[in-house]
Amino acid sequence: MDFFYSIVRSFTAGGVFMLPILFTGALAAAITIERYVTLAKMGAGNRRTWSGVEPAIASGDFDKARELTSKDDSPIARVLSMGLALQGAVRRRDDIEKAMQESMMEIVPRLEKRTHYLATLANVATLLGLLGTVSGLIHAFAAVATVNPAEKANLLSASISVAMNCTAFGLMTAVPLLFIHAWLQTRTTELIDSLEMASVKFLNAITERQSAAAPA
Repeated sequence: MDFFYSIVRSFTAGGVFMLPILFTGALAAAITIERYVTLAKMGAGNRRTWSGVEPAIASGDFDKARELTSKDDSPIARVLSMGLALQGAVRRRDDIEKAMQESMMEIVPRLEKRTHYLATLANVATLLGLLGTVSGLIHAFAAVATVNPAEKANLLSASISVAMNCTAFGLMTAVPLLFIHAWLQTRTTELIDSLEMASVKFLNAITERQSAAAPA
């Protein structure tokens, strides 16, 4: 409880710039939760879809794969659906691959959406903390200029201590955001890699079937 009260005292003593930093942290927390939930749902959907579609693709049962992906809304299902739609009509692997890459170009921005804002908000929190400290020091030096010389040292040290709370709060907000940003980027990269992996396996399966069906 004492720790909580010390945080409240530090926050109230940090000046007006503590509120923008708090708002920045709250906005970043909202983005983090939204991105985590979205990426977790997409990842779970991809794993569920791939576990059902992979055996059909590996066995060359593309009709069954089409049926499974047509009922699914996961990113991996949309990518595979594009390739499966052309599988029977288009013979060239490059044409199918280009169509699947076009589908990927629509999905990847959804995976990366808003994540980059976290790095920006981390920088904003740091700069707001420094700005609050500089503003506090300016007011502190202006205040000690008119007081009794005997009181200057004590007043100045107290004012500097209060001003540094703003920098500390800004860094406390920014440092976790940088780690969260890196972690979410890693999750996003893993999802994109899984889509590319599924595309390559699907294209390889088509190539193998075409080679087997080709006359000797």
